[in-house]
Amino acid sequence: MKTTEYTTNVLKYIPFLYVIWSDDLVSPSEVSIFKKGLDKDTLSQDEKRSLTSWIDANNPSDEIMVTWKKMIDEAEVKLVESDPYPLTYFSMRMALNSQSVKNVDESLKFIEINLGIQPNHYHHLFNVKIEAVSSSSFYSAKEIDILFKGTYAKEVDRFRKKISSDTFHWNIIRDKDIFRTKVLAQVENLAKEGYGAMAYGPEYGGIGNMPAYASVFENLMYVDGSLTIKFGVQFGLFGGSIYNLGTKKHHDSYLTKAGNATLLGCFAMTETRHGSNVRGVKTTATYVKETDSIVIDTPGKDDNKEYIGNALHATMATVFAQLIVDGTNHGVHAILVPVRDKKGALMPGVRIEDNGYKLGLNGVDNGKIWFSNVAVPRENLLNKFGDINENGVYTSPIENPNKRFFTMLGTLVGGRICVAKGALSGAKKALAIAVKYALRRRQFNSSEKLQEDLIMDYPTHQLRLIKPIAKTYVYHFALAKLIEDYSVSNENERREIETQAAALKAGITWFSNQTIQECREACGGKGYLLENKIANIKGDVDIFTTFEGDNTVLIQLAAKGLLTDFKTEFNSDSFMDVLKYVGAQLSDRLTTFNPIFTNKTDKEHLFDPEFHKEALEYRRRRLTFSAASRIQKYIKKGMPSYQAFLKVQTHLVALGGAYAEELCYLGFNNFADTIEDEKNRFLFKKIGALFALSEIQENASWYLERGYISGNKSKAIRKRVERLCTELRPHVNTLVDGYGIPEHCIDTPITE
Repeated sequence: MKTTEYTTNVLKYIPFLYVIWSDDLVSPSEVSIFKKGLDKDTLSQDEKRSLTSWIDANNPSDEIMVTWKKMIDEAEVKLVESDPYPLTYFSMRMALNSQSVKNVDESLKFIEINLGIQPNHYHHLFNVKIEAVSSSSFYSAKEIDILFKGTYAKEVDRFRKKISSDTFHWNIIRDKDIFRTKVLAQVENLAKEGYGAMAYGPEYGGIGNMPAYASVFENLMYVDGSLTIKFGVQFGLFGGSIYNLGTKKHHDSYLTKAGNATLLGCFAMTETRHGSNVRGVKTTATYVKETDSIVIDTPGKDDNKEYIGNALHATMATVFAQLIVDGTNHGVHAILVPVRDKKGALMPGVRIEDNGYKLGLNGVDNGKIWFSNVAVPRENLLNKFGDINENGVYTSPIENPNKRFFTMLGTLVGGRICVAKGALSGAKKALAIAVKYALRRRQFNSSEKLQEDLIMDYPTHQLRLIKPIAKTYVYHFALAKLIEDYSVSNENERREIETQAAALKAGITWFSNQTIQECREACGGKGYLLENKIANIKGDVDIFTTFEGDNTVLIQLAAKGLLTDFKTEFNSDSFMDVLKYVGAQLSDRLTTFNPIFTNKTDKEHLFDPEFHKEALEYRRRRLTFSAASRIQKYIKKGMPSYQAFLKVQTHLVALGGAYAEELCYLGFNNFADTIEDEKNRFLFKKIGALFALSEIQENASWYLERGYISGNKSKAIRKRVERLCTELRPHVNTLVDGYGIPEHCIDTPITE
């Protein structure tokens, strides 16, 4: 090896210089770090002059780079990835021409730490012997899991132990009837130990804790989607409707039995012709004074209830229908309707048909329900927001029918948050399987290597898996905050929370489906096999984008909430509040806003949370302002308000998405600030930076069109996203283990 050109002090920096210049990301801040490292060293003037010249933008030459590469390749030393500071130790061995190194060089260590250089950044550059490790143990998955569990660690740990029993081990079941029988038994098993009733009060077998119930729900998704949804239908939708829409008489009569699953129920809202438009359902509930009863009827062929979970097992249904009293339609109300007798036979006037096999969730007994003049007692009306007294007169504490309807639906928004949590758990599970496979699977190599490379070490694979891992972290803590806020909210706060829930449910379920598909592809043909579980997750989570609200509808409703500053009833089709707010928005400062960071590309700026907040806020505010301006322009031309909104539909979808991403990032960043351990706080801040920069990158064309970022800044952001993924690569196994998924839930042939 030809080393006579350089002193030992210079030689030890050669691997660092080669790595730095092989990376496209040399910036003024990185040059500054390198120079600070030199300042810490004891160097002669000539040595320092040479090293400083090589970090100049005009140096080194290609010829010098080739010389350095040859020197490194011919070094008879190994790169040991398990070393505390791998590049520092390698460089010292090379300079000393010895594999034995006793003391770490502090100058090299300073540069390696502050530039964030990881072995996977450079080991492909060197033709030397490498003692590789597939993942680092620098961070603790247990510590991350504690952060994920938050306040409910005790409940979650107890529940995870429960679902680790053989009763909850997953297996492939192709027959829907056998599958449904198994899932029903699992639901009943969980009910016996009080998990279903957690959100109810102690007098009904619960602990009165909706966030704890939501934590159980998201962990249940690691076991099986069908079990999770049937659990949610029984306790969250059916039991939840009694709890939230009924009064004490209903609670006393039904809630304990719903919570322990001795009364199986379903939630009959959706109709064949009316899904998202709940207010337009056609099922009628007519009060008959002579018999003091309410008669439930399906008026037309396609007015039946459809996709109703638990329909084949339920003995009672919460039916949403138009309540008609003394000839007046008081809008949609919920009525408890028995659908089967104690022996399981259908009640007179009730017809139920199986929806049959579906893309996924075949352990859930979805069905269609028709009612033909089915009479139930007046007391079966869930009467928290509307009642019929003993004289047959309709009364309500909320006089405005629109407000009454939306207040009623608002009490059920917890289920929407749980859907987002469940979908996110599906994405987490798929990512955990895909990552563990990528840390085992090898494919391709250079002609000089005998062993093929791990697919996790390819930059493309890192981008496709690590970016969504970062998003799962951000979304998890955003949803955790949302369910906490919901559980303590009052009626005045509910409008904004409903808007947030709509935006996050849409954004996160879309993300989850995209991520699961990416994981399927990342595992190749193995990901397509049912035994490896990703295909099953994919089929189950697909429907999450349309139940509990169609995503495209929800994201527009979220945008509408922004345009009214959360003043109008969520879901309202009245546009007056929107038009009032539009006038106020036209004076928004964004009409003259001039971003000050257009051309800044240094590392410190791109990693700065203030830049992230500014960029995400700007997009949300600008879209709000421009949507308001467009609507006002159409209204001034005489266009009806409803048509004006249709003209800006795609604009509203973009606005709703921008709102969701800003909301999530702010929630996550605020949480990261509260992490006491400095090491973990640094990790979470890095994850937050990857999330924010990814969002800006994915919307780069929008930012470029408005001059918010320059072309050079867009390129720098793209490179930083790639760099962050490579920096997180050594910790990727720890990151997915941090989800806390029980081992048996991700135990597959490709992860063994």
